[in-house]
Amino acid sequence: GSEAASEQGQEEEEAEDRLKEHMDSLLDKSAKTRLAALQSLRLALSSKTLSEFLLERRLTLTDSLEKCLKKGKGEEQALAGTVLTLLCLQMGSGPEGEEVFRSLKPLLVSVLTDSTANPSARQSCATALGMCCYIAAADLE
Repeated sequence: GSEAASEQGQEEEEAEDRLKEHMDSLLDKSAKTRLAALQSLRLALSSKTLSEFLLERRLTLTDSLEKCLKKGKGEEQALAGTVLTLLCLQMGSGPEGEEVFRSLKPLLVSVLTDSTANPSARQSCATALGMCCYIAAADLE
């Protein structure tokens, strides 16, 4: 029994290390590297509950997603919106989720209302805005 628990703990540690690498890669100069990191984060956040891990790193991840939304184009912005939605789901309706939503709401609205932005990026930001608002907005308006 303890051998299996030890092995599971090691697997979780390796998974967390990979997540940290993906989060670091979001700040890479290469758009291709950032896209791969966003795709990996999307997969990780949609397949496993990681709220404990994310709680300590939500500000770092929020800052990185903000950069992807601001400086990225098309697919990168769309993926960043999706990852943001998943981050909000993971954080839940508490103060942490609200904090993530409040910090990125103006940027989501900006991409959404930019008629020159990529349609998939706008759609992803609209979904992120709606989901995060539903989950984490404390202000009813």
